[in-house]
Amino acid sequence: QVHLVESGGDLVQPGGSLRLSCAASGSLSTINVMGWYRQAPGKQRDLVAMYDRGGNVGYDDAVRGRFTISKDPTKNTVFLQMNNLKPEDTAVYYCNSPVIVLTTPDAYWGQGTRVTVSS
Repeated sequence: QVHLVESGGDLVQPGGSLRLSCAASGSLSTINVMGWYRQAPGKQRDLVAMYDRGGNVGYDDAVRGRFTISKDPTKNTVFLQMNNLKPEDTAVYYCNSPVIVLTTPDAYWGQGTRVTVSS
């Protein structure tokens, strides 16, 4: 069973920074293919940053240039450095493997970590 535990979310001022962490354990389809999702109130959960199979990174246009995904494969951890945060970044952030999300109808999701950007 896959376990995903996100942490690092907080209340932060616009323009501030946060670093989210994700500890992954158990079986994953592809541990090296990992990403961050977020879900704002009343909106769908969207992929905002990810690694692909080749180790390349991709970002949603809304966060490109401000967010940076990184990982420590030896510890099964992924991180999301978020800089210059904006109110529209307010959401619950989740980590998961896009491979699992796309291929498993009832994919496991952790509790997420809440990020609130407000002045």
